[in-house]
Amino acid sequence: MDGILPLWKEKGFTSHDCVSKARGMLRTKKIGHTGTLDPDVEGVLPLCIGKATKIVPFLTDTEKVYEAEVTVGRSTETEDASGAIIEKEVVNKCPSILEIKDILQRFKGEVTQIPPMYSAVKVKGKRLYQYARDGEEVERPVRRVHIKEIGLNEDSVTFTNEELLFKLNVTCSKGTYIRTLCVDIGKALGFPAHMSSLIRLETGGIDREKCFTFEQVQELVDKGSAMDAILPISVGLTHLNDFPINNDERFVFEHGQVLPKPPNVTNDPFVVKCKGEVIAIYQQHPSKPDKIKPIRVF
Repeated sequence: MDGILPLWKEKGFTSHDCVSKARGMLRTKKIGHTGTLDPDVEGVLPLCIGKATKIVPFLTDTEKVYEAEVTVGRSTETEDASGAIIEKEVVNKCPSILEIKDILQRFKGEVTQIPPMYSAVKVKGKRLYQYARDGEEVERPVRRVHIKEIGLNEDSVTFTNEELLFKLNVTCSKGTYIRTLCVDIGKALGFPAHMSSLIRLETGGIDREKCFTFEQVQELVDKGSAMDAILPISVGLTHLNDFPINNDERFVFEHGQVLPKPPNVTNDPFVVKCKGEVIAIYQQHPSKPDKIKPIRVF
C-alpha cells in the first residue's frame, strides 16, 4: 500500500496516536505523519504510507490553512485554552469590525515570531516544553514566517463586556505558530489573549473534503475497500513542478542517475513523471550547475 491517507484528525489524539491507530487499521508499519497537531486541534493530517513516506518533508513544507478562534482578555502559559491563566484584563470596549480587520492586516506578509515555551522547538538539544515543565526560562530563537492571507470571520465576533472572541482564517507557511499569532494580535489590540480553538482546514492542497475520519476508514477496511481512502503520491507533490518523461527515459531516472540539466529547469525540486506516475524527485546538482541529481527515487 503506497499513497496518502487524508485523515481528519479529531480532538483528543496526538499525531503519533494517529500514526499508531492507522498502522493497526491498515496493517502496515511504514506510516509517517506530515506535521504535528496538538491533541486539542482537529483537522487535516495527511498520513504517508509505504513509498509515500519519502515525500513527508515535501508535504510538511507546504502552506497550511487554519481557522482559529482568538479569546481577548486572558492569556495562558501555553498560549492556548489548555494552559493556566497568567494574565487577565477586562475588555471594557468592543473594537469595531474595521478596527479588528485593520489590526489583522498588520500581520500579513513576513512576520517575526518567538516560539512559545510549550512547543517542540529544540534549544541546546532539549525541547522548549521540557524546559517549561522544569520551570526553566531559556532564550528562544526568533523565526520569520510568512502569512499569505489573514481574514476575519465577521459573524464570529462576540463581545461579553469582559472578553472579546472572534475567528480568523489564516493561510501561512510551515512553522507558523497560530497560538503565538493570536497572542500577538491580542497585544496589538491592547489586551492579553490566547488561541481558544484551532482547526487545520488544508495542507498541501489536501482539504477537508478529501479527508476521512478513523470511523470512515474502519468502515472501508471492513468492506475490504481501504484503498478507496488512499490518494496517490502525486497529490502530495502538486506544489512542485512536473517534468514528464517517456518510457525510453524511465530507466535512468528510476535508477537515480546524475543527468545533464534539461532546458527550462529551475533550481527548485521537480517531480519526474512517466504517464502520470511519480518516478522520482530531482533538483539541480549543488556543485555541478549543468547537471541534475535525485532527491528521492520511487
